[in-house]
Amino acid sequence: MIDPLFQPITINGMEVKNRIFMPAMHLNMAGNYAVSDRLVDFYVERARGGAGMITVGYATVDELSGNPGNIGAHKDIYIPGLTRLASAIRDNGARSSVQLNHAGRYNHSMLTGGRQPVAPSAIASRLTRETPHELDISEIEEIISCFARAAGRVKEARFDAVEILSGTGYLISEFLSPLTNKREDRYGGDFDNRSRFGLEVIAAVRAVVGADYPLVVRMNGNEFMKGGSTRAELQEYAERLEAAGVDALCINVGWHEAQVPQIVTEVPRGVFGYLARGIRERVSIPVIASHRINDPELAREMIADGICDMVALGRALIADPFFPEKARTGHDADIVHCVACGQGCFDNLFKMKAVECLCNPRAGYEGARTLTKAETPLNVTVIGGGAAGMSAAIAAAGRGHRVTLHEAGDQLGGQLLLAGAPPGRDEFLELAVDLERQVELSGTTVIFNSTVDEQFLKESAPDAVILATGGTPIAPQIPGARQPHVVQAWDVLTENVVTGRRVVIIGGGAVGIETALLLAEKGTLSGEALKFLLVHGAEYIEDLYGLATHGSKEVTVIEMLEELGKNFGKSTRWGMMQDVERYGVATRTAARVVEITDAYVMIECDGSIEEIPADTVVLAVGTKAHNPLQELVATSGIPFRVIGDAQKPAMVYDAIHQGFNAGREIG
Repeated sequence: MIDPLFQPITINGMEVKNRIFMPAMHLNMAGNYAVSDRLVDFYVERARGGAGMITVGYATVDELSGNPGNIGAHKDIYIPGLTRLASAIRDNGARSSVQLNHAGRYNHSMLTGGRQPVAPSAIASRLTRETPHELDISEIEEIISCFARAAGRVKEARFDAVEILSGTGYLISEFLSPLTNKREDRYGGDFDNRSRFGLEVIAAVRAVVGADYPLVVRMNGNEFMKGGSTRAELQEYAERLEAAGVDALCINVGWHEAQVPQIVTEVPRGVFGYLARGIRERVSIPVIASHRINDPELAREMIADGICDMVALGRALIADPFFPEKARTGHDADIVHCVACGQGCFDNLFKMKAVECLCNPRAGYEGARTLTKAETPLNVTVIGGGAAGMSAAIAAAGRGHRVTLHEAGDQLGGQLLLAGAPPGRDEFLELAVDLERQVELSGTTVIFNSTVDEQFLKESAPDAVILATGGTPIAPQIPGARQPHVVQAWDVLTENVVTGRRVVIIGGGAVGIETALLLAEKGTLSGEALKFLLVHGAEYIEDLYGLATHGSKEVTVIEMLEELGKNFGKSTRWGMMQDVERYGVATRTAARVVEITDAYVMIECDGSIEEIPADTVVLAVGTKAHNPLQELVATSGIPFRVIGDAQKPAMVYDAIHQGFNAGREIG
């Protein structure tokens, strides 16, 4: 059978070997705008992995369009670095392009030497809290020229194509949207005038690069901004872009300010494909769908069903650079899927760090974290089959060591199985499966229901031991906490207990919030049921919304701190907190639990005592290290490392990275 994902496609005379397109993502790996070794290493790995086309960027068109962490295309001095990057991608089998962009009001003055960001109108951004300078006509014309000159540099650097970013709330989309464009001259007002800036950028770029050079535009299919451009207007804009000479369209969604989640785990796979389809039905040039496409079978289906002509795999290729080659050769099961956590990619940018990855400890460290074969293979024992232990086993085996992984239970995964239990978090269950597959491929021997003791260590005599025995839930010293109706969140998440109608959760961190949302969804309509009732007109739409968000339990979360979910990543937390409100979860912050009775949880808040009715009380107050073997191993004299929660409770990200480094550093 012909695989639609691996059929070539032509974009203005440029043949791309398959339908996998890696979109531009800000990696924060450039050094003062210059292409770095780290950046080249990152993209070489993705080219070697089989992507058909790779777009780097975004790249700057002038000094107010980005910051020194972006790739520079606004001066000739950056051409040699761009040329090196283009060659590196091409020499490893992929087509290459550069995305050009101007951040507009999304730029930060702290990143531009204190200079005020610019925009079509002086309307403050909720993202930056800064009010931009309103561009005058001469400044607009100069920015258009800057786009064109930057495109000329891209072509001179021998990239195969150039892409213009015309969405996501950046400058071109700020002109297009009535939300941010209040001008009264030829660049503002009706749709014709608001689309003028973007179309003039395209015309200027085309004039410089010539008719035969592939020109792509990445644009919104929907802004998800109240009062912004409509979906119908964006479809019309796509038609105008084609008429202006654009050769392909890559469809993304939302602005950075949008309240609709776009990249996190709760977003269903491929859900925004309908936007690409809506535009593909209006144009004759190739259309690329994007966002939350992380599985080859889904990608094949979208292409075969006419949703799109290509698929954009961004974070999917951060998580597994060899996704394309594995899919091409029939090894779909060997792919490590992106879990859409945002922790290493998106959240790192808020911390002014380079992009990394929870699933792939080598992402961003392709040159530094290599698995070279050890001169002397060792016998390595890993104790614990959670995320940290599996990661350690994979890395140690990758260096040629003989690895045995001992798991006390009958299943690998550890706390990944808890992380994947709440609604919209099942990607973590897939990660457990993916890591288990990587353990199998590594040649590691896995022993389940295994007890490691002094006799075992004497008999097996390992050369090195990695302790990854995980953590256990904390049992707080609260009066009444030992009653039968008081349970641990871990038992709720694994469905080992039954909860009553009124549930009080003590602890408002990540585990507490995830448990609350799991319980709050009990009794709500499933997606399948919702579609059935909607299609058949069985209920009013507003009633369906209520049935989808109001369950059969009353859930209350108690937290000592003044904020909930402080240990979530930034890109995940805001969506989770929206869901807390959406699903009617009651919250009490800055509250101390005084006592648990058979019918109430007594709390002290602002000096007052309050009784909250509870049929079930759930404890979610944290994790403590579980490391019963360290003294035994230390006494034996065997070299050892302690990783993951066994060392110090942390996030899955930390466990996987610690495990990889521990395994890599043996021998």
